[in-house]
Amino acid sequence: MRVLWTLPYLPWPITSGSKSRQFHLLRGMALRGHRITLLTQSRVPLCDRTREALEPLLERLIVLPRRPLRSPLNVLAALSAGYPMRACINGLAPHLRHRFEQLLQEHWDVIQIEHSYSFQPFERALQASGLPFVVSEHQVEWRRGAACQDLLPLWLRPFNSFDGWRYRRWETRVLAQASKVIAVSPCDADALSRLGGKPVEVVVNGVDCAHYQHIDFAPHSQRLLFVGNFEHCANRQAIEWALEEIMPQVWQGNPAVRLAIVGHALPEQWRLHWNDPRIEWVGYLPDLRELQRLSAVFFAPLRQGGGCKVKLLEAMAAGLPVVTTPSGVSGLEVTCGEHYLGAEDAGDLALTLTRLLNQPQRMRQLSQAGRAFVRERHDWSVAVMQLEGVHQRLLSRPVRAGDLPDALPSASAGPA
Repeated sequence: MRVLWTLPYLPWPITSGSKSRQFHLLRGMALRGHRITLLTQSRVPLCDRTREALEPLLERLIVLPRRPLRSPLNVLAALSAGYPMRACINGLAPHLRHRFEQLLQEHWDVIQIEHSYSFQPFERALQASGLPFVVSEHQVEWRRGAACQDLLPLWLRPFNSFDGWRYRRWETRVLAQASKVIAVSPCDADALSRLGGKPVEVVVNGVDCAHYQHIDFAPHSQRLLFVGNFEHCANRQAIEWALEEIMPQVWQGNPAVRLAIVGHALPEQWRLHWNDPRIEWVGYLPDLRELQRLSAVFFAPLRQGGGCKVKLLEAMAAGLPVVTTPSGVSGLEVTCGEHYLGAEDAGDLALTLTRLLNQPQRMRQLSQAGRAFVRERHDWSVAVMQLEGVHQRLLSRPVRAGDLPDALPSASAGPA
């Protein structure tokens, strides 16, 4: 198939779960022989390493610059336009709209638009052409602002509520126009189906299981590991909760416990605010495997649900026992006590961690169950099969089981 795929960011380097999803799905579809043109808007210029990672997978790579986040146009549009703020930031881009219109003059078997917030430059052209297209949504986007409401200054909260209302209207409008809608989990699919008034298909988030298969965790290391992209408020909120309320209780029972914090855009002020040698401020790592080998537990005290957390899948694929919250495993069909341990209360999480670190056999049981679950349900080969099925159904052509790969070759580097 010839696929026109649009993205509001470059999917390399892999600094977030969304980028991990995009890179591995692009890679998997390319290995299946599909010819993909990737049209992206990026706030960072295309560098040689990114070009080298992406171009072998693509028929064409087209990268257009995105306005700076603090552009006056973004501020003015967010206050006055009929679009929600994220749609303004990632849209209202004439150069992108014109390039997309030019590309629509070619023949495409599938047009895939990633994220409703990136849809604005493409809407008129798709309406005029009448071409079928797919919209892929990584979570129920209108809920994102509401989840961070309590973290905002009081004066900003009314605007945030108004923008959430605008985004719900916008997301409904986008989903209603799409020929096919993709979600990353069954619970998100149900919510998006109610919003757009049509069935929604699931293409799961995944992990390159082969990349992590030789890792064994270190049950006696007393090191907890957290991984996240700190541009997202859910990850910042998780660390602040952990360091203010959870870890002090853990340290009362076991002062030797360490917490390694890994991820893109780690706030520098945190190092000064929480100046404790037991906190390891690692920052972004292109390959997590060595640190995973030196860690005892993956700890994800997330308080916002939605989507499907790639970082948890990676931890399970690496055999790390997981301690998290119900929000942390939202979108995953896992069982507390079998695949992970969890709680919602800070005191209960601290007690769970303290007990688990003294139970190597229990840690091993969680490790094996989590790894088996991910191999069966969330390897990227499973997600690629699902995505190809959506594309084939859009074309009303059946997918033959014998055409599908058992597994994809391992990527050279894992996401952080």
